[in-house]
Amino acid sequence: MEQVARIERRRFDVAEPYRIAVVVPCFKVKRHVVRVLQRMGPEVWRVYVVDDCCPEGSGRYVEEHCTDSRVTVLYQECNQGVGGAVIAGYRKAIADGADVIVKVDGDGQMDPALITELVSPILNGEADYAKGNRFFDPANVQRMPGVRSFGNAGLSFLAKLSTGYWRMFDPNNGYTAIHAEVARRLPLERVSRRYFFETDMLFRLNTVRAAVVDVPMDPIYADEVSNLSIRRVFFEFLGKHLRNTAKRILYNYFLRDLSLASLELAAGLVLFFAGALYGAVHWLESARAGVVTPAGTVMLAALPVILGIQFVLAFLAYDIAAAPTRAIHVTLRSRARAARAVHPDHPTAVMP
Repeated sequence: MEQVARIERRRFDVAEPYRIAVVVPCFKVKRHVVRVLQRMGPEVWRVYVVDDCCPEGSGRYVEEHCTDSRVTVLYQECNQGVGGAVIAGYRKAIADGADVIVKVDGDGQMDPALITELVSPILNGEADYAKGNRFFDPANVQRMPGVRSFGNAGLSFLAKLSTGYWRMFDPNNGYTAIHAEVARRLPLERVSRRYFFETDMLFRLNTVRAAVVDVPMDPIYADEVSNLSIRRVFFEFLGKHLRNTAKRILYNYFLRDLSLASLELAAGLVLFFAGALYGAVHWLESARAGVVTPAGTVMLAALPVILGIQFVLAFLAYDIAAAPTRAIHVTLRSRARAARAVHPDHPTAVMP
């Protein structure tokens, strides 16, 4: 018999059954994955183990050593990275009728006992996407390897800029949960397939104005070996963050909407670069002539630079305050139910 979790919703009078699916991407985690599956609690409805063309045969190993009837093993024809494996699990969970989809790595660093806590903001209608935050407790920062801690801090700032979720931290934390109706609305075929997956998901979520929250969690470090090298991916991530920043700002502030913040950003950039260019040209001319640059020329260069910085800071203040805070899945579910009631065969009426 299928297990359906029942979790009380604080915002409603009655409890409702929820189908919580868990996606476990597998690549070189044969030693740990079965122990992870054994720790899945009764709140979990189904578990999708995605063998990402694992050289250790993690999928076959799970089929041979795991007797949990909730577990289904999916196989990728070629290695697509953690993002590709998770997206395959998302699509299967959505097709099967899951309400919330949780991603748990197979290396044992994520405690399945935290699943209920992770999905609670979503089930309570407070968020569309929840992710773990290992930096909430200062004691956890001291336990984390120094290079990883420093690298995550730098990448976290870049992620805030590129995703628009300024209040979240630890964006590369892969312990996540998403409402299936929101995942259905995302262009999953365009999401980054490899280690940039978690951050690119946040970028895509911002484009649909989904609400994201951090959930404090304790990291688990044992004998597992991470395949992610901060040094190796930093510059790759930097380029992708800059690309996503430009796309997000262009889409949110110039294509989909035009506000005072849009004008502040445009004016700020024009003033800053115009002043900097004017100052640089006259400084070079004065240096070649061997004379002191006149005070008036210095002021003509400094004033637009200062004003430009102020306008950009004003834009950032607006952008920080504009981070999505209202869960959209509540409205999406209501629309789907209404569509199902009127037109049972309509594509939007597919909610179980």
